[in-house]
Amino acid sequence: QVQLVEAGGGLVQAGGSLRLSCAASGRPISRYTMGWFRQAPGKEREFVTTMGSGGSTRYADSVKGRFSISRDNAKNTVDLQMNSLKPEDTAVYYCAAATYGGDYRQPALYDYWGQGTQVTVSS
Repeated sequence: QVQLVEAGGGLVQAGGSLRLSCAASGRPISRYTMGWFRQAPGKEREFVTTMGSGGSTRYADSVKGRFSISRDNAKNTVDLQMNSLKPEDTAVYYCAAATYGGDYRQPALYDYWGQGTQVTVSS
C-alpha cells in the first residue's frame, strides 16, 4: 500500500505560480509511475502530467511548457511546479501512483490516489 498526501494548493492570480508537493509513505515511489491529475467542478478527472520510474515525462497539451513534474526518490516525494497559471487551471489536483504500465492518461491505470488539493486561479 502507498499513501499519498498532497500539499501546496491555494489561491493565486492569473500569471502566478504554485508548487504542489505529494508526500508518499508505505513504499518507495521509485518503483511507480507517478502522475498528477485534476478535476474541475462538473468535469471529469483529467490527466496533467506523469513521470515514469525511469524518469520519462509526459504532459497534457494544455499545460506543456508551463508545468513541470519532478520526483525525489530519496525523500519519497513528487512535485508539480505550475507557472503562468490561468483561470482554466482551477481544479482539485490529485497525485497518483501506478504499479504497472499502460495508458498513462487514464485514471484507471493508477492504483493509489491522494485526497487532492484545491488550486484556484483568479482572473
